[in-house]
Amino acid sequence: MTERRIVFVVFDGFQPLDLTGPHEVFHSAGGYACEVVAPRPGPVGAGSGLLVHAAHGVADLDPAGTDTLVVVGGEGVDRARQDEALVSWIAAAAAGARRVASVCSGVFLLAAAGLLDGRRVTTHWAREEQLAREHPEVRVDCDPIFVRDGRVWTSAGVTAGMDLALALVEDDLGREVAHAVARRLVLFLRRPGGQSQFSVALWSRQPATDPVRAAVTAIHADPGARHDIASLAAHAGLSPRHLQRRFTAELGVPPAAYVERVRVEAARRALTEGDEPVEAVARRHGFATAETLRRTFHRRLGVAPSEYRARFRSATALAGALPDHHIAQEGEPV
Repeated sequence: MTERRIVFVVFDGFQPLDLTGPHEVFHSAGGYACEVVAPRPGPVGAGSGLLVHAAHGVADLDPAGTDTLVVVGGEGVDRARQDEALVSWIAAAAAGARRVASVCSGVFLLAAAGLLDGRRVTTHWAREEQLAREHPEVRVDCDPIFVRDGRVWTSAGVTAGMDLALALVEDDLGREVAHAVARRLVLFLRRPGGQSQFSVALWSRQPATDPVRAAVTAIHADPGARHDIASLAAHAGLSPRHLQRRFTAELGVPPAAYVERVRVEAARRALTEGDEPVEAVARRHGFATAETLRRTFHRRLGVAPSEYRARFRSATALAGALPDHHIAQEGEPV
C-alpha cells in the first residue's frame, strides 16, 4: 500500500506539541510517511527551547506530491508569516495537496498564503480577535476544537491538534483505526470537532458584584431549574431590567445565553458519564423536550446528543480493536 505523505511545516518559535502530537497519531496509525520542512534545514528551536531537526528546507523540498500539509502554530508564527519564501512554499504545496491543515496559530500562515478566503476556520481562542481583525475575509469560529471546510481543516491549540489528526486518520482509515490509535496513545476520549474549546470556567468572566454572583451561583447549583430573568432577578435582589444590564456588562453575555451554555455543558457531562435516556437528560437539565436538546446541540456543537454520547464512549467500546504493541505492521492492510 502506498504511504500517504504528510508534510509538517515548522519555524523558529513553534509549539512542539503542535508537531509531536499529530506526528505520533499518524505514525501510530501506519500508512503514513511524515516529513518536516522549515525555512532552512537543520535544527529548529521551539518556543520552549526544544530543538527539532528539519530534514528539509523550503528551498530543497519539492512541494509536489504532498498528500496532507500540516502547518503548526506557536509564538514565532508572526515572524514566520513575514517569510515570503516560506509562505510561497506553503501556497505551492497546498495547491497540489489533497488536504491542508493547521494547528493553533498555524492558521495565520494559511491565511498569509491566501488559502482561507471565505472559509470557516478555528484557532486558539486567545488568537480569535487578532485573526478576525487581520483577515476579515475569513469566517472565524473559535468555539469548536477543530473545523473542516472542504479540504481545509483547522484546529484549536496544542492537544486539539491530536484530535484533528485522529479525525484525519478516521477520514482515511475508518473509525476503528482512529479509536485504536486513541487507545494506544492513552487518549481516553476522542473529541468530535464540535466539542467546545471552552468549559464554563474558561469562557465566562467572573461576576464582579454580589447580586450577579448570586444569580450565577443559582444557575450552577441547578442548571435545570427555572432560570428566566424574573427568577434570576429574585436571587440577585434586583429588578429584571437592572439584572439584565448588569449581568451582561459583568459576564459579557446576557443571562439567557449564559443559562443555555451551563445547561449544555451539564447535559454533555450527563450524556458521557451516565446511562439516562436522552429524553431524561433533556428534562433534567432544563430542556423541555429531547427535540429542544437536539436543536441546541446541533447549533452549539454541530452534533446530535445521541452521536455525542456514542462518539465519546466509542474509544472504550473499541478497547480491544487492535493490539497494544502496534496498530499496523509494515505492509499490513489497514
